[in-house]
Amino acid sequence: MAAGPVARVLVDSPLPQLDQLFDYRVPERLVNEAKPGVRVRVPLRSGGRIADGWLVELAESSEYEGRLAELDLVVSEVPLLAPEVWALARAVADRAAGNASDVLRLAIPSRYVRVERAWRAAEPDPGGLPAATAVTGYEAGVVEMGIAGGERMALAADPRPIKLPSGEWVGAWAVTLAEAAAATLAADRSSLLVVPDYRDQEQLQASLAEIVDPRRVLRTDARQTGGARFRSFLDAAGDAARIVIGNRSTVYAPAARLGLIALWDDGDALMNEPLSPGAHPRDVALIRQEQSGAALLFLGHGRSVEVERLVEIGWVRPVAPLRHVRPRVIPTEQQAAPEPGSARIPSAAWRQAQEAVQQGPVLVQVARPGHTPMLSCDRCREPARCAACGGVLAVPRAGGAPRCTLCGTSAANWRCAVCEATKLRAVTVGASRTAEELGRAFPRARVILSDGERTVLRVGAEPALVVATRGAEPVADGGYRAVLLLDGERMLLRESLRVAEDCLRWWSNAAALAAPGAPVYLVGVAGALAQALAGWRQLEWAGTELAARRALRFPPAVRVASVVAQHAGVERAIAAATAAAPGVDVLGPAPVDDELERAIVRFDYGAGAAVARALRAEMIRVATERRRPVAGRRPQRPRVLRVRADDPEVP
Repeated sequence: MAAGPVARVLVDSPLPQLDQLFDYRVPERLVNEAKPGVRVRVPLRSGGRIADGWLVELAESSEYEGRLAELDLVVSEVPLLAPEVWALARAVADRAAGNASDVLRLAIPSRYVRVERAWRAAEPDPGGLPAATAVTGYEAGVVEMGIAGGERMALAADPRPIKLPSGEWVGAWAVTLAEAAAATLAADRSSLLVVPDYRDQEQLQASLAEIVDPRRVLRTDARQTGGARFRSFLDAAGDAARIVIGNRSTVYAPAARLGLIALWDDGDALMNEPLSPGAHPRDVALIRQEQSGAALLFLGHGRSVEVERLVEIGWVRPVAPLRHVRPRVIPTEQQAAPEPGSARIPSAAWRQAQEAVQQGPVLVQVARPGHTPMLSCDRCREPARCAACGGVLAVPRAGGAPRCTLCGTSAANWRCAVCEATKLRAVTVGASRTAEELGRAFPRARVILSDGERTVLRVGAEPALVVATRGAEPVADGGYRAVLLLDGERMLLRESLRVAEDCLRWWSNAAALAAPGAPVYLVGVAGALAQALAGWRQLEWAGTELAARRALRFPPAVRVASVVAQHAGVERAIAAATAAAPGVDVLGPAPVDDELERAIVRFDYGAGAAVARALRAEMIRVATERRRPVAGRRPQRPRVLRVRADDPEVP
């Protein structure tokens, strides 16, 4: 054994074979600087390379029999990796068959030396703690006692806009989260509030400003500069209790005496983590809640099917509001057809919009941005594709020529590959074209367009027509006097297991922006989904949807992992997964391209750890396998094995 001090380091590398702690001797020159949690640079055996890493822990000795290499350099002056964040990263990586270093890239922002040194030199005043705050809208003391006891709760949000004392209007859900965080802070404990995007953060920050010292609130998101984000991270790592608000990566933030983790609208697609290992913040929050003992709160107008499963098995306790408030939703599928020039709006909804726009703002939700986002052949109705790359053809703006959405090639000489016709027709109408049509139909009304390119966070109480894509609806002072939900049938045509769940959530969030008693028209949709929205019975619908998925062994009734590799690699990975635990079954494999195939491995939650270990071992075997080139032959494509647990794109 080598004598200490010994640093155990996680090398920052995507290679699965390096996802472990390596022992390095701490040289005498670095003894005072080498502390758990600091960034370091260490030598690797191959080629004399130097790699970045994290000093996870210090030990007195090492079990390695040979001579240990020395730490090359201690990079950071401040320990950035807290022990609880490391434990969380390790658990998340193990669950998702991924690398802990990939998780830490999400959890810890890039270092800025000047910011770090300024933070060390300063003595910031975090402000005082608030007085004990009650969470209104629910039975007195229920939510507060649940937070104090570290419970897991699912709350149904109040679907109304609320006016803050400052005069600003926000969704009632933001006030609920702010009150829960303030109640936690009053006990000198920190909160992590996770929301899908910056629009939600603005409402939440405005609500917190009314009841909490702003110095106690930290914001972390991609819209900040790198230095500002790193400063917020350093403040969160301090000893003062804080409220940290941000998007999905906020669930990893350090927090002194963590008391609450809260997620708003966890079913939003923006919550899906695109970077490896792709762990959803809902799953990360569940792991962190178990490790820390903090309370966990899910809040939404509906309930994701994943949270519904947790409620059914008794892992999460549902909390109902004091009174059942529901918007006035009117399905229009059976009503009269749209009148000429009425922008696809049924006659009853059209007349109501004409009256409502004289009193205040009216919201029109559409499916897609742009002018004409999809075209088809006018004769055979076959979707129009680019002759160069096969991408979808669209008209980006009024008066523009059809172009490919992928390569930008003009479709001036387009010809249908099926019937040889040359004329195109619009299949879907985007937000900008809808705004033009409504502008002509309502010549005296101001038209406001809100989408991914045009950011509108709020509108006043003055008469206006607000055309917004799903998720980009601004908050209106006093609420919208009418809400028109267009393109419902087109939204439901998307090929996804979650399409109905997503649509119900989009419509519910838009309907919650209406003023009390204002009509909400759902255009072109009937059946159980329309009835669930009209009766504001999203929780019942989630239970029915979960039962259907359980009968078919679809997520979240079971867990899934997608495996992509060449045919032989897929077969070996499937064999390893099925041998790891009983009850594992496989869908596929199916071809992805000329060489790669994809299989879907389904397994029960109890088998998750064993299956993840088996797939992880197979990934390491493929990564470390050596193949000698054959003389006279072209180099073969490197073997690939990609595994993603709980893949949101499956099926």
